[in-house]
Amino acid sequence: MSEALDLPVSPSGVPAAANLGDRGPSGARRHAPTARVRHTAEIGALLVMLSWGANVVAVKSAIGDVPPILFAFSRFGLAFLVLLALLRWREGSVGLPRRDVVPLFLLGLAGFGLYQDLWATALGSTTAANSALITAATPVSTMLLCAAVGSDTLSRAKVLGGTIAFSGAVGVVLATHGIGFSGASLGDLLTFLATVCWALYVAFGTPILRRHSPLRMATWAIGLGCLGMLPFALWQAASFDPSHVHPGTLGLLLFCALLPAAAANVLMFEVVKVLGPSRTYLFQFTVPAFAVMMAAIFLGESIVVGQLLGGAVIVLGILVSRSQLPGRRHPQA
Repeated sequence: MSEALDLPVSPSGVPAAANLGDRGPSGARRHAPTARVRHTAEIGALLVMLSWGANVVAVKSAIGDVPPILFAFSRFGLAFLVLLALLRWREGSVGLPRRDVVPLFLLGLAGFGLYQDLWATALGSTTAANSALITAATPVSTMLLCAAVGSDTLSRAKVLGGTIAFSGAVGVVLATHGIGFSGASLGDLLTFLATVCWALYVAFGTPILRRHSPLRMATWAIGLGCLGMLPFALWQAASFDPSHVHPGTLGLLLFCALLPAAAANVLMFEVVKVLGPSRTYLFQFTVPAFAVMMAAIFLGESIVVGQLLGGAVIVLGILVSRSQLPGRRHPQA
């Protein structure tokens, strides 16, 4: 986990965020991130997506012993407590300004509470292939919504790179599950609504990120988001048999809480400060590929050629998104 930034705007800045050009909310000119800072941020983004790919495999293994929403509440609740202690140690306080309590509650509810409720419930009434295909489109909806609300800008490179990476993600899913996309169901609708919740979380969370460190932002988004899981977690806990829990399940809980939930979400906001939300979430197309790789390593699932080709296309899309495509030249002022 990288260090939290104490300034509202990091020294590396956020390029072209919130239609502010190269100036921050106070009007002060930002410094563009260096190539080294951008490359470090891209490595950080890949580490986040690798942890999220591993999380898919870990959760798949754990929910055989623990109901899905109860497990999600437990891991995010544990992540909140760890981050809260770390926030107190690193920054000397844990509070939030009053003006940000309600926005962060709504963001946490969307990005963690409702997302987990909808996604976990949807798996019971849709196929794995449908769920994976719909979820693979999350970076596209995130990029479009960020542009619509002004928390980031679109460019030809981002659009083209996103299109290429999305086709690669679809290729990985189809190679894994086959071409049989079944008809739309309630589960598909719930899965789509879950992706919208995540896009809302990213798009509307970026402006608040400029006022707080990534550590404080992630801590309270996760903590307040747990409130959205609490009713369903209590309902599942009423019929839960703790005798099913064994040391391996506890190990999976610790892994999912400390890395994909706690560390990855803090690091993700660090990356967003450098690359912006749209470019950061283009890396999310790598999650299906990482999940396939982790499933092969830990669950013994086979890897087919189509999955490798899809992964290569995803990498190509990300490389295109970070390039400078030729376009209309503007006269010098």
